[in-house]
Amino acid sequence: MAAIGNLSLAITAPSPPFRLAVPSRRTLNLRCWLFSRKHENVGDPPSSRIESEARDKNVVDESVFSSEKELDVNSSDVWKLFNDAQRNILYLNNQRLKAVDELDAIRREKHLLIKKLEQLEAEKKADVVKDPGTLWELFLRIDTMVLSGMINSEEATHLRKVIVNYQISIHDAFYEIQHKKDIELLSELHHFSEKITRKGMHIVHICCEMEPIASVGSLATYVTGLSCALQRKGYLVEVILPKYTIADNGALQEFRKTEFEFDSYFGGCWHKNRVWTGVLYGIGVTLVEPLNNATFFNRNNIYGYPDDFERFTYFSRASMDYLVKTGKQPDVLHIHNWETAIIGPLFWDIFVHQGLAGTRVLCTCHDLTSQCLEQPEKLALCGLNPSQLHRPDRMQDNDKPDLINVLKGGIVYSNKVVLMPSFLSKDKIFHSLSHGLEPTLAIHKEKMLIAPYGYDNAVWDPSLDKFLPAKYSADNIEGKATCKDELRHHLGFQRPSSAVIYHL
Repeated sequence: MAAIGNLSLAITAPSPPFRLAVPSRRTLNLRCWLFSRKHENVGDPPSSRIESEARDKNVVDESVFSSEKELDVNSSDVWKLFNDAQRNILYLNNQRLKAVDELDAIRREKHLLIKKLEQLEAEKKADVVKDPGTLWELFLRIDTMVLSGMINSEEATHLRKVIVNYQISIHDAFYEIQHKKDIELLSELHHFSEKITRKGMHIVHICCEMEPIASVGSLATYVTGLSCALQRKGYLVEVILPKYTIADNGALQEFRKTEFEFDSYFGGCWHKNRVWTGVLYGIGVTLVEPLNNATFFNRNNIYGYPDDFERFTYFSRASMDYLVKTGKQPDVLHIHNWETAIIGPLFWDIFVHQGLAGTRVLCTCHDLTSQCLEQPEKLALCGLNPSQLHRPDRMQDNDKPDLINVLKGGIVYSNKVVLMPSFLSKDKIFHSLSHGLEPTLAIHKEKMLIAPYGYDNAVWDPSLDKFLPAKYSADNIEGKATCKDELRHHLGFQRPSSAVIYHL
């Protein structure tokens, strides 16, 4: 194109038409012919030569005239072609400039469109994380497919990974699934699963409380708050609870009883269990209801019974059997306090070989004072070997060696342990607040994590509490000093003094 532009500049001022001074090939040939004729007629009579020369002269005149006329015509044609070529070049150059401008405009529009798509994609992903109800409906439907025998556990695991990896696309493709039959839904999932390329994160809490379904202490708000926070970060979070008769299940969306049952081992035989499912704050919730031991959770309180070890050991074993039966392979298995700490040894002694090799166990200790000491032979109720676990480095209690310590077993058999919460360092906790677990905590010091203090402003917000002498928030903490002084005065402390108060 640059060459065309230079050519157009070079021919913008052409010279006027011109006549050629060089004789044409036809004229030269004619002159050669005349020369040969002249020599050929040397011996002829004069009159004949004169007539011949006259004829030749007429031929030459006519040929020269014809040749000059032809040159004039050819020059005119060349000049016309020259002008046409110049106009065409200028036209093409203008078209080129227009095409360049249009291409630049298309590129700018493409860039703006890409930025807009990225913004919409981010907003859409945030909406899916805030409201993952559709995803959990799919998960719970897959569970029923496994329990009914429609698919096996391996296929269910594959489909769950598809859902985790492609949450946004899944949300669009399966926005309405309530009226679809299992066979139709399964066909669509199989078609969609062809796009799977990467692995996601799946976290399962197995615990005894969750706000507002079943709430006694800080565990309930902790489980709900942590699950919501992890879900907002893009993790897929599930909670498994016992089905208490006193539970408040009204907060669960899509709460329903599944049509299928599963077996779990306890006390030397297998027992039937029913599964209830629902969604709370976008978190999948599974409730396990024992059918043979119906009285375990059909009581007026959650804790405080002589058979609490049997009740919660049964629930822990049933939860693990449920995970294996449905083919779930979570990345993290989160257990809480002694009530589900038995899952630690259960996992590594029995279930890690049943498709859970990629799962890791996290144990949270909300209260080290509650540890549950029991006779070693009771471990056999859930299928564990008492002789292998009743050892100092495993579940044998540090102060009462004839008993096993359930919370100690959870600490020993977990990959990570979280101690809730404290201002103290690890060493001070081990020496002051371990309640007999100091040797165990010291041995497993490297996997211990101390959770910082905090509060859930959805439950209590100091910027709105009318009973505080001064309000404060994370953005403006000036009122906190006033509240601190008032608390000191109420407790009888001197103004300059400071102290840390523990509620044990």
